[in-house]
Amino acid sequence: MSRFEYTNEKLKEISFPVGGIGTGCIGVAGNGLLADWEIFNRPNKRSYNGYTHFALKAEKDGEVLDARIILGDYMGSRMGSYLRNGKLHSGYGFGPERMTLAGMPHFQQVRFRGEYPLAQLQFSDGRMPAYVEMLAFNPFIPSNDADSSIPAAFFELCVRNTGDSRIDYSLAFSATNPVECVKSVNSYQESGTVKMLGMKPWGVQETDKNYGDLTIATDAPKTSCQQYWYRGNRSDSLEMFWKDFLKPGGLKDRYYPEDYELYKGQGRNKDTAVLAAHFSLEPGETGKVRFVLSWNIPYVYNYWNPEEDKRTYWKNYYTKLFRDSGAAAVYSIRNWDRLYGATRTFHDLLMQTTMPETAREAVLANIATLKTPTCLRLENGEFYGFEGCIEDEGCCEGSCSHVWNYAYALPFLFPKLERSMRDLDFRYNQDPSGKMSFRLQLPLGRRRDSFNACVDGQMGSIYKVYREWKISGDDNWLKEIYPAVKKAMEYAWHPDNKDRWDPDKSGVITGRQHHTLDMELFGANSWLTGFYLLALKSMWRMAEHLRYEEDAREYKRIFEKGKQWVDENLFNGSYFIQRIDLNDKQLLEPYSKDRALFGESVFEAYWNEESGQIKYQVGEGCLIDQVLAQWHADLSGLGEIFERQKVKSALKAIHEHNYYKDISELTNTWRIYSLNEESGTVICTWPRGSKKPDIPVAYNSETMAGFEYQAGIHMIREGMEQEGLDLITAVRDRYDGSKRNPWNEIECGSNYARSMASYGLLLAYSGFRYDMSRGKIGFQPLKNQEDFFCFWAMDGGWGSMRMEKDRICLRVAYGEISLRELELPEWKADRDDQNMDRNTERNIEACIGKEILKPERIGDTILLHGGEAVRIKENTALEIRYIGAGSGQRKIQE
Repeated sequence: MSRFEYTNEKLKEISFPVGGIGTGCIGVAGNGLLADWEIFNRPNKRSYNGYTHFALKAEKDGEVLDARIILGDYMGSRMGSYLRNGKLHSGYGFGPERMTLAGMPHFQQVRFRGEYPLAQLQFSDGRMPAYVEMLAFNPFIPSNDADSSIPAAFFELCVRNTGDSRIDYSLAFSATNPVECVKSVNSYQESGTVKMLGMKPWGVQETDKNYGDLTIATDAPKTSCQQYWYRGNRSDSLEMFWKDFLKPGGLKDRYYPEDYELYKGQGRNKDTAVLAAHFSLEPGETGKVRFVLSWNIPYVYNYWNPEEDKRTYWKNYYTKLFRDSGAAAVYSIRNWDRLYGATRTFHDLLMQTTMPETAREAVLANIATLKTPTCLRLENGEFYGFEGCIEDEGCCEGSCSHVWNYAYALPFLFPKLERSMRDLDFRYNQDPSGKMSFRLQLPLGRRRDSFNACVDGQMGSIYKVYREWKISGDDNWLKEIYPAVKKAMEYAWHPDNKDRWDPDKSGVITGRQHHTLDMELFGANSWLTGFYLLALKSMWRMAEHLRYEEDAREYKRIFEKGKQWVDENLFNGSYFIQRIDLNDKQLLEPYSKDRALFGESVFEAYWNEESGQIKYQVGEGCLIDQVLAQWHADLSGLGEIFERQKVKSALKAIHEHNYYKDISELTNTWRIYSLNEESGTVICTWPRGSKKPDIPVAYNSETMAGFEYQAGIHMIREGMEQEGLDLITAVRDRYDGSKRNPWNEIECGSNYARSMASYGLLLAYSGFRYDMSRGKIGFQPLKNQEDFFCFWAMDGGWGSMRMEKDRICLRVAYGEISLRELELPEWKADRDDQNMDRNTERNIEACIGKEILKPERIGDTILLHGGEAVRIKENTALEIRYIGAGSGQRKIQE
């Protein structure tokens, strides 16, 4: 069975997020239930929304043949489950919650196929003369952040008549108003072919911070509705709805005026509305109905870190796109074909990419994080992210720089949003000395967090400016942000840097080093000095491009000095270590006047008096991130940070010492992300013969997916494909649906941002290269160069690349891209042609449609049209063919 298909026990933990970027989402459970209602600008795990569901009725000649809720079997505890904020007499000890609809007639068989951003569910039952397929999605269109930020869930239900005669079907979508209110004001409206039921709270103004509205809509030709389910106590409303639905024909409308007085007990159940589509099918015929569920929760509240007596509210970005949920629903229905078409194209190109299925699954599963409450969009559309999600709160605020360092999906799929993170970072997080907070405070403009700067976060932010510039090619943006980036770089040796990172400009960080494992290292190590070298090399290249020659020379000098020292002093013959005397308490003395994490003194936080050691250090350990900086550099074309052979040796050591085929062999004193027979790769180990600190680096025995991905991808890039796939497969096997949710990789909470490191698998297998400052992209496929296909994405355009023995086709499926150069590997046709000189000018021909280009090939680079830029527009392709080395061709001087 495909890794993308789930049945039986593997449906248990599924919650497939459907929503826009920064809008929140609704989860589609493995059995089809709409659960995890996370549309209120915060997480809301394990939540239900009243009796929201789809139902199907089949009738013939005025007689109802069957009716069922479109769900599969309930997969939870039959004792009942903990229900946060649950009603009296609910939860454990009361059986499954009624809102699961587990007791209602439903389908026996369910098959779930999840290929993000599309979920496809199949329902069948011998008692229902119909086979049902449900498609659930929200538009996911790279570079189009507006259409990818619609606050809505899209559903298409296909019903096939499995009977032997004509049958009339009713497909009903019931939704409860989830907004807290005394009662709901529901209304039926039409806008052209769109029919809608809108729900808003009674007595709450649109300017009220607690306002929200919800809409369900369809463009089905024949419909009926009930603006309200029956208002009653206990299970009255569900009883009456099912009684009404079981009657032949359409629904009889029910309406309550706004001034309707609720009697005591009626308010226990929130108001529900239902919209039904009606159609007839001959035997074997299929009918389709489209529904949209849209929401409008306009005001975001900083509940996690509010300022007293100050403005802690702002409006969602999507309120600038849509007046209310009704407007979002109308837009979604009217533009369905275009939105779904572009989403489907993106999905198909990724699914067709030449790479192992496990790798493809890892890429697709984690881009889902962008559509969860981990991510917000601020009033003007800027992107903001938590690290992950607790059950009902964002976890670890502030677009945390050291966590988001790992996340490679957003920079390529939505480059404008990633650049907005850089802009906010360097505008709001930097003080006059260049020190940067690694957690952005909201609302924008409030006082910065005063905690220590973070080495990997600050240096990673510098590198990411380089990466974003290479992806966009925007020199003006680089010039504008450069002064702030320069200050951030030079904070490493600034006299106000109390952590004394590198006061002597040695190229090696030896001071106090806060990092993503939430503590500090003291002493030189390749992990954090690697980030320093990565930032120095990024600055060298950017300064060189902007012709700041003095800056470029200094950054180059410090980089080369530091690189040499690390290669000569931190490599133990197998892997890179930390140089520290664990017993030297004096290493902590320079920082004794400052408070450490949790308000302790540095001695309270880091000195183990009993064993006479500094706590939370790596020492002689084999750390999973020891050559992380080289991974970043390779993904952006920055070149060597560490000596290449030592990098490969370190990766081999990580696979040998940190990867566990059977995690039960591990002693894990930290959080448990893998268990029993599962496999995983831990943060740090101390191989035989090395000295392990009594209290070593934090989280050392955990298996955290984002770290595992970067190490595995790095191995794959270095020619260790099987070893790398061991690490990748270990992660994805843990998220198989039966044990954990395939679209929710956890670390410090759900939907964790670091796991978007998995996008690097696409870059590794395609060998994708980019430098839009030169109008250049390239490909160096890892394998199958004679028959290779991949998806690619850049700022403003995306598409596919197919490489064959003597032909390459670069197609733009969406947007457009302007190129001067294309970098390609040596083709097999080159190797087969004994007369071919790789410096020969015209051994290729190129065209875009009917436009003939004048390509010139110099080594692995093709100048597409004499160095002039060529535009490849949507639905067109650049085609390059090998034609051999003909006579009379002159050589190109490099």
